[in-house]
Amino acid sequence: MIFDTHAHYDDAQFDADREALLESLNTHGIGRVVNIGANIESTKSSVALAEKYPFIYAAAGVHPSDAGQLNEDVYQWLKTLTAHEKVVAIGEIGLDYYWEKEADVRANQREWFVRQLELARECGLPVSIHSRDAAKDTLDIVKGHGRDVGGVVHCFSYGVELAREYLNMGYYIGVGGVVTFNNAKSIKEVVDYAPMDRIVIETDCPYLAPVPHRGKRNSSLNLPYVVSAISQIKGISPEEVEAITWKNGMDLYRMADASRQ
Repeated sequence: MIFDTHAHYDDAQFDADREALLESLNTHGIGRVVNIGANIESTKSSVALAEKYPFIYAAAGVHPSDAGQLNEDVYQWLKTLTAHEKVVAIGEIGLDYYWEKEADVRANQREWFVRQLELARECGLPVSIHSRDAAKDTLDIVKGHGRDVGGVVHCFSYGVELAREYLNMGYYIGVGGVVTFNNAKSIKEVVDYAPMDRIVIETDCPYLAPVPHRGKRNSSLNLPYVVSAISQIKGISPEEVEAITWKNGMDLYRMADASRQ
């Protein structure tokens, strides 16, 4: 079975066929999905999906691009959600400087990244980290405020040197459809470098569909392409990749105990 550690099935792109698609996943070898919150509404939707489907779990958090939504009331609301039996992480949180160029907006992202890391530590949950065009600041904040929190750098987009820093702090590396792209040299090098027991697979669906479906709507049904790419890089069978990344996903989200089955 395959564990999709990062998905967005609450996205409007799934409105026409969400139920049919989700109900088909198990028959295609997808055994578990974590649906990730990106703002207030998507966090609510993620929890609702987790309540409806036994194999779906949720992460609660606010993406850096939506950090303007955050205030003390929202923070306390997120804190109450951490007690939900199917909320398994805080995320996705982090920094995104690709769209945001203004200094005050970036400063607000950094403030709420730190606060959500502290929330994860307080509640004993891992984090799902988003980092785009913000390599140094993300690493500095994780080193200063999240070294002992644990989690995953999702859709890892940096090189081996940064991967080493996160691996040394016990973080997982999230690998998705980009690893199948012909021009994706950095993530292929990171997959080659990283120990198999620190790699998890993800879709980030509906985004980042792998080759041969690049540019189309992504879903967990495309994860065998990611498994195949990793197996080729690591020189192990696809079955081994599935088994190891399943265990890694369980360990990442701390699902080993009976209450998380």
